[in-house]
Amino acid sequence: MPIYEYRCKSCGAKTSRLVLNLSRQTEVECQACGSQDLTRLFSTFAYHRSESDRLSEADTGRATGDEYYKDSRNVGLWAKKRVRELGADAETQRQVDQVVDKARDEVGKLFE
Repeated sequence: MPIYEYRCKSCGAKTSRLVLNLSRQTEVECQACGSQDLTRLFSTFAYHRSESDRLSEADTGRATGDEYYKDSRNVGLWAKKRVRELGADAETQRQVDQVVDKARDEVGKLFE
C-alpha cells in the first residue's frame, strides 16, 4: 500500500494519500484548500544498514563533524572499529561494545 505525495499548484501545500487499492484510483484534493490541481511528488525513502555494514565503511583516519553524531548509531562507531583494527581480544571488544551502547542510549535521550 503506497503513500503518494502531492504538491498543490494553488496554495503550495503538500498532501499525502494512502492508496489501498491500486486498481481503483480516486481524485485527490488538497487538504489545505480543496483544489484538485495537484502535482505528484517523488517521495523519499530510507533503507536500513546494519552496524556491521557501517563498521566496515567507517574510516578511522578521517575526522567527522558534529552532524555525524546527531545519529546516535554513529556514537562510538570509531572506537568499535579502532578496537577491532588493533586486534583486541573478544572480551575487550565486548566491553567496548557495552560502553558504546550505554553512551548511545544517553545521546539518544538528548535528541528525543
